[in-house]
Amino acid sequence: MAFSGGHLVWLTIWASAVTLLYEYTHWNWISIPWLPLSVIGTAVAFYIGFKNNQAYDRLWEARKIWGAIVNSSRSWGASVSGFVSNLHNDNPAAQEALNQTIKTLIYRHIAWLYAFRSQLLIPTTWEHINQNKHIARTTRHRMKNFGLGVLNSDDHTTEALNEFLQEDEREPLVKAKNTATQIIHKQSQHIKQAREQGLIDDFRHTELQRQLNDFYTHQGKAERIKKFPLPRQYGSTSMIFVGLFIFLLPFGMISEFHKLGDWGIWLSIPFTVLVSWVYLMMELIGDYSENPFEGLGNDIPMLSLCRTIEIDLKEMLGETDLPAPIEPVRGVLM
Repeated sequence: MAFSGGHLVWLTIWASAVTLLYEYTHWNWISIPWLPLSVIGTAVAFYIGFKNNQAYDRLWEARKIWGAIVNSSRSWGASVSGFVSNLHNDNPAAQEALNQTIKTLIYRHIAWLYAFRSQLLIPTTWEHINQNKHIARTTRHRMKNFGLGVLNSDDHTTEALNEFLQEDEREPLVKAKNTATQIIHKQSQHIKQAREQGLIDDFRHTELQRQLNDFYTHQGKAERIKKFPLPRQYGSTSMIFVGLFIFLLPFGMISEFHKLGDWGIWLSIPFTVLVSWVYLMMELIGDYSENPFEGLGNDIPMLSLCRTIEIDLKEMLGETDLPAPIEPVRGVLM
């Protein structure tokens, strides 16, 4: 009800106004035969169904991308821990130096996770936060109470970059146009240096670079969803169709319920509100599912996934001072 309860008010007012107008003015001509209205309702339902399918595909693809990031991140941690060694080194490095190289590569990857997540949350022009005043105001309220606002999300990113990036590289990476891209590039340069130092051989260098390329692939797929919206002819037109159907619906309902007798017409009000609310909810569900990186309660829980990966990778390093998993707040996991 917190999501759509407010709409019940104006739906009730509209249904009641039409019913009162019909009942007390005796303008029978305002009633609409049910057959053409049912055709319109069927067409609108098919159209909304198509939009919701496409919106769900975008949401589910985004979740699969982050699932792949989880798996690839664990592979990266295991590979770095197993590959960086003196096994093929003619001038063996100290174990402390090996451990530092492993830790730097794993920590820098954790920084990539948080930086990439932060980039995906930058609003685009078509997302709800940048629409008209009422929608933007409502979105800010939802974001504050059921979205990013409940976790002070920016603090997590800042803390992560300060913790996981080395001091001499932090400022140039943070100031880059695409911080996530440059972090992976820094990883590539680091494993190149490790190869030159004999800490990994050619095969292991190639395998680690392949895994870095996988991260670029995951990043590109998520950026495609973020930077290319559901085509506006589908994303916006369905709301117009739903609005038109809701506008016409009470004029068709009164003609049908009037057949039940003098008292029957008053039943048209709750049934009009119910049908209108169902159509409106279908539209809103699709509308708020098409942008899975918007910072709202329907988003992919990227912060939780980042924290899960962070815990796994730190355990691979043998660390015991681990952060707590992200817990749902007000029933929402971010």
